[in-house]
Amino acid sequence: MSPKDWSQEARTLGRRARTAARQLAAAGAGAKNAALRAMAENLRAGAKTIRKENAADLAAANQAGLAAAMIDRLTLTDERIEKMARSMDEIADLQDPVGEILEGYVRPNGLRIERVRVPLGVVFIIYESRPNVTSDVAALCLKSGNASILRGGKEALRSNLAIHRLLAEAVASQGLPADAVLMIETSDRDLLAALLRQDENIDVVVPRGGESLIRAVAEGSTIPVIKHYKGVCHVYVDDLADLDMAEAICFNAKVQRPGVCNAMETMLVHKHVAARFLPRICRRLSQAGVALRGCDETRRIWPDAKPATDEDWYAEYLDLVLAVRVVEHVQDAIDHIARYGSAHTDAIVSEDVRRIRRFVQGVDSSSVMINTTTRFSDGGEYGLGAEVGISTDKLHARGPMGCRDLTTYKWIVTGEGQLRT
Repeated sequence: MSPKDWSQEARTLGRRARTAARQLAAAGAGAKNAALRAMAENLRAGAKTIRKENAADLAAANQAGLAAAMIDRLTLTDERIEKMARSMDEIADLQDPVGEILEGYVRPNGLRIERVRVPLGVVFIIYESRPNVTSDVAALCLKSGNASILRGGKEALRSNLAIHRLLAEAVASQGLPADAVLMIETSDRDLLAALLRQDENIDVVVPRGGESLIRAVAEGSTIPVIKHYKGVCHVYVDDLADLDMAEAICFNAKVQRPGVCNAMETMLVHKHVAARFLPRICRRLSQAGVALRGCDETRRIWPDAKPATDEDWYAEYLDLVLAVRVVEHVQDAIDHIARYGSAHTDAIVSEDVRRIRRFVQGVDSSSVMINTTTRFSDGGEYGLGAEVGISTDKLHARGPMGCRDLTTYKWIVTGEGQLRT
Protein backbone atom coordinates (compact mmCIF):
# COMPACT_ATOMS: atom_id res chain seq x y z
CA MET A 1 0.00 0.00 0.00
CA SER A 2 1.05 3.59 -0.52
CA PRO A 3 1.56 5.95 2.46
CA LYS A 4 -1.79 7.55 1.60
CA ASP A 5 -3.52 4.17 1.91
CA TRP A 6 -1.91 3.59 5.32
CA SER A 7 -3.08 7.00 6.49
CA GLN A 8 -6.65 6.07 5.67
CA GLU A 9 -6.24 2.68 7.35
CA ALA A 10 -4.87 4.38 10.45
CA ARG A 11 -7.75 6.83 10.52
CA THR A 12 -10.28 4.01 10.18
CA LEU A 13 -8.68 2.02 13.01
CA GLY A 14 -8.59 5.09 15.23
CA ARG A 15 -12.25 5.88 14.60
CA ARG A 16 -13.28 2.27 15.28
CA ALA A 17 -11.41 2.35 18.57
CA ARG A 18 -12.87 5.77 19.49
CA THR A 19 -16.42 4.50 18.91
CA ALA A 20 -15.73 1.43 21.04
CA ALA A 21 -14.17 3.58 23.76
CA ARG A 22 -17.33 5.65 24.09
CA GLN A 23 -19.37 2.47 24.58
CA LEU A 24 -16.90 1.07 27.09
CA ALA A 25 -16.88 4.28 29.11
CA ALA A 26 -20.59 3.80 29.72
CA ALA A 27 -20.33 0.07 30.52
CA GLY A 28 -20.81 -1.01 34.11
CA ALA A 29 -18.33 -2.98 36.18
CA GLY A 30 -20.45 -6.13 35.86
CA ALA A 31 -20.35 -6.12 32.06
CA LYS A 32 -16.61 -5.51 31.95
CA ASN A 33 -15.89 -8.21 34.52
CA ALA A 34 -18.06 -10.71 32.65
CA ALA A 35 -16.09 -9.97 29.49
CA LEU A 36 -12.79 -10.42 31.33
CA ARG A 37 -13.84 -13.82 32.67
CA ALA A 38 -15.01 -14.86 29.22
CA MET A 39 -11.63 -13.77 27.83
CA ALA A 40 -9.87 -15.93 30.42
CA GLU A 41 -11.99 -18.97 29.57
CA ASN A 42 -11.43 -18.46 25.84
CA LEU A 43 -7.67 -18.50 26.42
CA ARG A 44 -7.94 -21.77 28.32
CA ALA A 45 -10.19 -23.33 25.69
CA GLY A 46 -7.98 -22.10 22.87
CA ALA A 47 -4.65 -23.06 24.43
CA LYS A 48 -3.97 -25.71 21.78
CA THR A 49 -4.49 -23.21 18.96
CA ILE A 50 -2.27 -20.65 20.70
CA ARG A 51 0.51 -23.19 21.18
CA LYS A 52 0.31 -24.22 17.52
CA GLU A 53 0.71 -20.64 16.29
CA ASN A 54 3.40 -19.99 18.89
CA ALA A 55 5.33 -23.04 17.65
CA ALA A 56 5.39 -21.50 14.17
CA ASP A 57 6.71 -18.22 15.60
CA LEU A 58 9.36 -20.11 17.58
CA ALA A 59 10.47 -22.05 14.51
CA ALA A 60 10.94 -18.81 12.58
CA ALA A 61 12.74 -17.22 15.55
CA ASN A 62 15.17 -20.11 15.84
CA GLN A 63 15.81 -20.04 12.12
CA ALA A 64 16.50 -16.31 12.36
CA GLY A 65 19.02 -16.93 15.15
CA LEU A 66 17.29 -14.98 17.93
CA ALA A 67 19.09 -15.04 21.29
CA ALA A 68 18.05 -17.58 23.90
CA ALA A 69 16.60 -14.86 26.15
CA MET A 70 14.43 -13.60 23.28
CA ILE A 71 13.25 -17.14 22.57
CA ASP A 72 12.28 -17.46 26.22
CA ARG A 73 10.27 -14.23 26.05
CA LEU A 74 8.48 -15.51 22.97
CA THR A 75 7.69 -19.00 24.25
CA LEU A 76 4.16 -19.86 25.41
CA THR A 77 3.73 -23.05 27.43
CA ASP A 78 0.52 -24.42 28.96
CA GLU A 79 1.69 -22.99 32.27
CA ARG A 80 2.23 -19.52 30.80
CA ILE A 81 -1.13 -19.55 29.01
CA GLU A 82 -2.84 -20.52 32.27
CA LYS A 83 -0.99 -17.68 33.99
CA MET A 84 -2.33 -15.30 31.32
CA ALA A 85 -5.86 -16.53 32.01
CA ARG A 86 -5.43 -16.28 35.79
CA SER A 87 -4.19 -12.72 35.36
CA MET A 88 -7.48 -11.84 33.63
CA ASP A 89 -9.46 -13.37 36.47
CA GLU A 90 -7.39 -11.37 38.95
CA ILE A 91 -8.03 -8.15 37.01
CA ALA A 92 -11.77 -8.91 37.05
CA ASP A 93 -11.55 -9.21 40.85
CA LEU A 94 -9.99 -5.76 41.21
CA GLN A 95 -12.09 -2.78 42.19
CA ASP A 96 -13.31 -0.88 39.14
CA PRO A 97 -11.40 2.41 39.06
CA VAL A 98 -13.92 4.18 36.83
CA GLY A 99 -16.25 6.46 38.77
CA GLU A 100 -14.08 6.56 41.88
CA ILE A 101 -14.41 9.94 43.62
CA LEU A 102 -10.86 11.12 44.26
CA GLU A 103 -12.00 14.08 46.32
CA GLY A 104 -15.17 15.98 47.02
CA TYR A 105 -15.97 19.15 48.92
CA VAL A 106 -18.52 21.96 49.18
CA ARG A 107 -17.58 25.56 48.50
CA PRO A 108 -18.91 28.45 50.64
CA ASN A 109 -21.41 29.30 47.89
CA GLY A 110 -22.90 25.79 48.10
CA LEU A 111 -21.31 24.33 44.95
CA ARG A 112 -20.26 20.69 45.38
CA ILE A 113 -16.93 20.02 43.67
CA GLU A 114 -15.91 16.43 42.85
CA ARG A 115 -12.90 14.98 41.07
CA VAL A 116 -13.91 11.65 39.50
CA ARG A 117 -11.78 8.98 37.82
CA VAL A 118 -12.58 8.36 34.12
CA PRO A 119 -10.96 6.31 31.30
CA LEU A 120 -8.22 7.81 29.15
CA GLY A 121 -10.14 6.72 26.03
CA VAL A 122 -8.06 4.95 23.35
CA VAL A 123 -4.70 3.45 24.32
CA PHE A 124 -2.20 2.39 21.64
CA ILE A 125 0.31 -0.19 22.92
CA ILE A 126 3.42 -1.10 20.93
CA TYR A 127 5.46 -4.03 22.19
CA GLU A 128 7.98 -6.69 21.21
CA SER A 129 8.57 -10.40 21.73
CA ARG A 130 6.26 -11.32 24.61
CA PRO A 131 2.82 -12.47 23.37
CA ASN A 132 1.44 -12.58 26.92
CA VAL A 133 1.47 -8.77 26.76
CA THR A 134 -1.44 -9.02 24.30
CA SER A 135 -3.79 -10.46 26.90
CA ASP A 136 -2.41 -8.44 29.82
CA VAL A 137 -2.80 -5.02 28.25
CA ALA A 138 -6.13 -5.84 26.60
CA ALA A 139 -7.52 -6.87 29.99
CA LEU A 140 -6.20 -3.82 31.85
CA CYS A 141 -7.53 -1.45 29.21
CA LEU A 142 -10.95 -3.11 29.23
CA LYS A 143 -11.18 -3.06 33.02
CA SER A 144 -10.40 0.67 33.06
CA GLY A 145 -12.94 1.40 30.30
CA ASN A 146 -10.41 2.03 27.53
CA ALA A 147 -10.35 0.71 23.99
CA SER A 148 -6.95 -0.67 23.01
CA ILE A 149 -5.04 -0.84 19.75
CA LEU A 150 -2.31 -3.48 19.99
CA ARG A 151 0.79 -3.67 17.82
CA GLY A 152 3.10 -6.57 18.69
CA GLY A 153 6.44 -7.47 17.22
CA LYS A 154 6.70 -9.38 13.95
CA GLU A 155 8.45 -12.28 15.71
CA ALA A 156 5.22 -13.00 17.66
CA LEU A 157 2.65 -12.09 14.99
CA ARG A 158 0.99 -15.51 14.67
CA SER A 159 0.80 -15.96 18.45
CA ASN A 160 -0.61 -12.46 18.93
CA LEU A 161 -3.26 -12.88 16.24
CA ALA A 162 -4.42 -16.18 17.75
CA ILE A 163 -4.70 -14.63 21.21
CA HIS A 164 -6.45 -11.54 19.85
CA ARG A 165 -9.10 -13.56 18.01
CA LEU A 166 -10.01 -15.37 21.22
CA LEU A 167 -10.16 -12.12 23.21
CA ALA A 168 -12.29 -10.23 20.67
CA GLU A 169 -14.75 -13.12 20.43
CA ALA A 170 -15.10 -13.18 24.22
CA VAL A 171 -15.70 -9.42 24.44
CA ALA A 172 -18.40 -9.55 21.76
CA SER A 173 -20.06 -12.55 23.44
CA GLN A 174 -20.76 -10.38 26.48
CA GLY A 175 -22.41 -7.57 24.51
CA LEU A 176 -19.43 -5.23 24.45
CA PRO A 177 -17.90 -4.00 21.16
CA ALA A 178 -15.33 -6.36 19.65
CA ASP A 179 -13.46 -3.23 18.53
CA ALA A 180 -12.66 -2.59 22.18
CA VAL A 181 -9.58 -4.74 21.49
CA LEU A 182 -8.01 -4.11 18.06
CA MET A 183 -4.86 -5.81 16.79
CA ILE A 184 -2.62 -4.49 14.01
CA GLU A 185 -2.21 -7.42 11.64
CA THR A 186 0.88 -6.16 9.82
CA SER A 187 4.39 -5.23 10.91
CA ASP A 188 4.65 -2.53 8.23
CA ARG A 189 6.29 0.52 9.76
CA ASP A 190 4.41 2.95 7.53
CA LEU A 191 1.15 1.98 9.23
CA LEU A 192 2.79 2.43 12.64
CA ALA A 193 3.99 5.90 11.61
CA ALA A 194 0.50 6.81 10.39
CA LEU A 195 -1.11 5.63 13.64
CA LEU A 196 1.31 7.73 15.68
CA ARG A 197 -0.21 10.79 13.99
CA GLN A 198 -3.80 9.89 14.89
CA ASP A 199 -3.97 12.29 17.83
CA GLU A 200 -7.62 13.09 17.12
CA ASN A 201 -8.58 9.46 17.81
CA ILE A 202 -5.85 8.01 20.05
CA ASP A 203 -5.26 9.46 23.51
CA VAL A 204 -1.98 7.90 24.63
CA VAL A 205 0.78 5.65 23.29
CA VAL A 206 2.65 3.15 25.49
CA PRO A 207 5.71 1.61 23.79
CA ARG A 208 7.34 -1.45 25.36
CA GLY A 209 10.53 -2.81 23.88
CA GLY A 210 14.08 -1.85 23.06
CA GLU A 211 15.37 1.67 23.61
CA SER A 212 15.60 2.34 19.86
CA LEU A 213 11.91 1.48 19.41
CA ILE A 214 10.84 3.73 22.26
CA ARG A 215 12.92 6.67 21.07
CA ALA A 216 11.59 6.27 17.53
CA VAL A 217 8.00 6.25 18.83
CA ALA A 218 8.56 9.28 21.05
CA GLU A 219 10.16 11.23 18.20
CA GLY A 220 7.53 10.30 15.60
CA SER A 221 4.36 10.63 17.66
CA THR A 222 1.96 13.55 17.82
CA ILE A 223 0.18 11.64 20.62
CA PRO A 224 1.39 11.78 24.25
CA VAL A 225 3.82 8.90 24.93
CA ILE A 226 4.35 7.15 28.27
CA LYS A 227 7.85 5.74 27.93
CA HIS A 228 9.15 2.44 29.22
CA TYR A 229 12.88 2.84 28.63
CA LYS A 230 15.41 0.11 29.20
CA GLY A 231 15.78 -1.63 32.54
CA VAL A 232 19.37 -1.14 33.69
CA CYS A 233 18.62 -2.52 37.16
CA HIS A 234 21.16 -2.57 39.99
CA VAL A 235 21.57 -4.47 43.23
CA TYR A 236 23.87 -2.80 45.79
CA VAL A 237 25.32 -5.11 48.45
CA ASP A 238 26.24 -3.02 51.49
CA ASP A 239 29.02 -3.94 53.91
CA LEU A 240 26.31 -4.25 56.58
CA ALA A 241 24.29 -6.75 54.53
CA ASP A 242 23.43 -10.32 55.44
CA LEU A 243 25.67 -11.93 52.82
CA ASP A 244 23.63 -15.13 52.61
CA MET A 245 20.58 -13.03 51.82
CA ALA A 246 22.58 -10.89 49.40
CA GLU A 247 23.80 -13.96 47.53
CA ALA A 248 20.26 -15.35 47.15
CA ILE A 249 18.88 -11.98 46.04
CA CYS A 250 21.60 -11.29 43.48
CA PHE A 251 21.38 -14.79 42.01
CA ASN A 252 17.61 -14.56 41.70
CA ALA A 253 17.73 -11.04 40.23
CA LYS A 254 20.10 -12.15 37.45
CA VAL A 255 19.35 -15.80 36.74
CA GLN A 256 15.67 -16.47 37.46
CA ARG A 257 14.64 -14.88 34.14
CA PRO A 258 17.43 -12.82 32.57
CA GLY A 259 15.54 -11.72 29.46
CA VAL A 260 13.11 -9.36 31.22
CA CYS A 261 13.39 -5.68 32.04
CA ASN A 262 13.50 -6.10 35.84
CA ALA A 263 16.47 -8.48 35.85
CA MET A 264 19.67 -7.19 37.47
CA GLU A 265 22.21 -5.93 34.94
CA THR A 266 24.83 -4.45 37.30
CA MET A 267 25.86 -5.64 40.77
CA LEU A 268 27.51 -3.10 43.07
CA VAL A 269 29.44 -4.40 46.09
CA HIS A 270 30.87 -2.44 49.03
CA LYS A 271 34.67 -2.67 49.16
CA HIS A 272 34.69 -3.91 52.76
CA VAL A 273 32.84 -7.13 51.86
CA ALA A 274 34.01 -7.58 48.27
CA ALA A 275 36.80 -10.05 49.14
CA ARG A 276 34.32 -12.24 51.07
CA PHE A 277 31.25 -11.85 48.89
CA LEU A 278 32.51 -11.78 45.31
CA PRO A 279 34.14 -15.24 45.21
CA ARG A 280 30.98 -16.97 46.42
CA ILE A 281 28.49 -15.09 44.23
CA CYS A 282 30.73 -15.04 41.15
CA ARG A 283 31.33 -18.77 41.44
CA ARG A 284 27.60 -19.45 41.68
CA LEU A 285 26.76 -17.10 38.82
CA SER A 286 29.47 -18.58 36.61
CA GLN A 287 28.21 -22.10 37.28
CA ALA A 288 24.78 -20.89 36.09
CA GLY A 289 26.30 -19.70 32.80
CA VAL A 290 26.55 -15.98 33.59
CA ALA A 291 29.37 -14.12 31.81
CA LEU A 292 30.91 -11.60 34.20
CA ARG A 293 32.40 -8.22 33.32
CA GLY A 294 34.10 -6.41 36.16
CA CYS A 295 36.00 -3.33 37.29
CA ASP A 296 39.70 -3.64 38.15
CA GLU A 297 39.02 -4.51 41.79
CA THR A 298 36.42 -7.10 40.81
CA ARG A 299 38.92 -8.72 38.43
CA ARG A 300 41.63 -8.71 41.11
CA ILE A 301 39.29 -10.75 43.31
CA TRP A 302 37.72 -12.79 40.49
CA PRO A 303 40.21 -12.91 37.59
CA ASP A 304 37.84 -14.85 35.31
CA ALA A 305 35.72 -11.71 34.81
CA LYS A 306 36.36 -9.82 31.58
CA PRO A 307 37.26 -6.12 31.87
CA ALA A 308 34.16 -3.92 32.01
CA THR A 309 34.01 -0.94 29.67
CA ASP A 310 32.00 2.24 30.19
CA GLU A 311 29.39 0.80 27.80
CA ASP A 312 28.88 -2.17 30.13
CA TRP A 313 27.65 0.09 32.92
CA TYR A 314 24.96 1.46 30.57
CA ALA A 315 24.04 -1.94 29.13
CA GLU A 316 20.69 -3.70 29.33
CA TYR A 317 21.93 -7.18 28.46
CA LEU A 318 18.63 -9.10 28.75
CA ASP A 319 20.85 -12.17 28.85
CA LEU A 320 23.17 -14.14 31.14
CA VAL A 321 25.71 -11.31 31.29
CA LEU A 322 26.41 -9.20 34.37
CA ALA A 323 28.54 -6.14 35.07
CA VAL A 324 30.14 -6.04 38.54
CA ARG A 325 31.69 -3.06 40.31
CA VAL A 326 33.24 -2.59 43.73
CA VAL A 327 32.20 0.75 45.28
CA GLU A 328 33.56 2.80 48.15
CA HIS A 329 30.33 3.32 50.10
CA VAL A 330 26.56 3.72 49.71
CA GLN A 331 26.86 7.21 48.20
CA ASP A 332 29.23 5.83 45.57
CA ALA A 333 26.56 3.27 44.66
CA ILE A 334 23.91 6.01 44.48
CA ASP A 335 26.15 8.11 42.24
CA HIS A 336 26.80 5.14 39.93
CA ILE A 337 23.07 4.48 39.59
CA ALA A 338 22.37 8.17 38.93
CA ARG A 339 24.93 8.19 36.11
CA TYR A 340 24.30 4.83 34.46
CA GLY A 341 20.82 3.73 35.55
CA SER A 342 17.55 4.00 33.67
CA ALA A 343 15.18 4.94 36.55
CA HIS A 344 13.56 1.50 36.38
CA THR A 345 14.31 -0.64 39.47
CA ASP A 346 17.24 -0.64 41.88
CA ALA A 347 17.81 -2.55 45.12
CA ILE A 348 19.84 -2.32 48.31
CA VAL A 349 20.75 -5.24 50.56
CA SER A 350 21.64 -3.94 54.02
CA GLU A 351 20.76 -4.31 57.69
CA ASP A 352 21.47 -0.67 58.46
CA VAL A 353 18.38 1.55 58.60
CA ARG A 354 20.32 4.76 57.95
CA ARG A 355 22.03 3.32 54.87
CA ILE A 356 18.70 2.06 53.57
CA ARG A 357 17.06 5.45 54.13
CA ARG A 358 19.93 7.20 52.35
CA PHE A 359 19.66 4.81 49.38
CA VAL A 360 15.89 5.16 49.10
CA GLN A 361 16.10 8.95 49.21
CA GLY A 362 19.06 9.14 46.85
CA VAL A 363 17.99 6.71 44.10
CA ASP A 364 15.45 8.34 41.77
CA SER A 365 13.95 5.19 40.21
CA SER A 366 10.35 4.15 39.70
CA SER A 367 10.83 1.23 42.13
CA VAL A 368 13.40 0.94 44.90
CA MET A 369 13.70 -2.46 46.56
CA ILE A 370 14.97 -3.10 50.09
CA ASN A 371 16.36 -6.55 50.87
CA THR A 372 14.55 -8.22 48.00
CA THR A 373 15.03 -8.96 44.32
CA THR A 374 14.43 -6.53 41.48
CA ARG A 375 12.34 -9.30 39.88
CA PHE A 376 9.40 -8.26 42.06
CA SER A 377 9.07 -4.99 40.13
CA ASP A 378 6.00 -6.19 38.26
CA GLY A 379 2.32 -5.29 38.09
CA GLY A 380 1.17 -8.76 39.02
CA GLU A 381 3.53 -8.90 42.01
CA TYR A 382 2.31 -5.46 43.12
CA GLY A 383 -1.28 -6.71 43.18
CA LEU A 384 -2.28 -4.85 40.00
CA GLY A 385 -3.29 -8.05 38.17
CA ALA A 386 -0.84 -7.30 35.35
CA GLU A 387 0.80 -4.25 33.84
CA VAL A 388 0.60 -2.24 30.64
CA GLY A 389 4.27 -1.46 31.11
CA ILE A 390 6.75 -0.15 33.64
CA SER A 391 6.94 3.57 33.11
CA THR A 392 10.27 5.26 33.67
CA ASP A 393 8.56 8.62 33.10
CA LYS A 394 7.22 10.80 35.90
CA LEU A 395 4.14 12.00 33.99
CA HIS A 396 1.43 10.61 33.73
CA ALA A 397 2.35 7.32 35.45
CA ARG A 398 5.44 5.82 37.07
CA GLY A 399 6.49 2.23 37.65
CA PRO A 400 4.21 -0.74 36.90
CA MET A 401 1.06 0.62 35.23
CA GLY A 402 -2.18 -1.01 36.29
CA CYS A 403 -5.84 -0.12 35.85
CA ARG A 404 -5.71 3.14 37.77
CA ASP A 405 -2.80 4.37 35.67
CA LEU A 406 -5.01 4.00 32.59
CA THR A 407 -7.44 6.59 33.90
CA THR A 408 -7.51 10.34 34.22
CA TYR A 409 -10.14 12.44 35.98
CA LYS A 410 -12.73 15.06 35.34
CA TRP A 411 -14.30 17.66 37.60
CA ILE A 412 -18.03 17.45 38.29
CA VAL A 413 -19.59 20.57 39.77
CA THR A 414 -23.12 20.43 41.15
CA GLY A 415 -25.13 23.52 42.02
CA GLU A 416 -28.64 24.71 42.83
CA GLY A 417 -28.84 27.65 40.50
CA GLN A 418 -25.80 29.58 41.77
CA LEU A 419 -24.57 32.38 39.52
CA ARG A 420 -21.15 33.98 39.47
CA THR A 421 -21.06 37.66 40.21
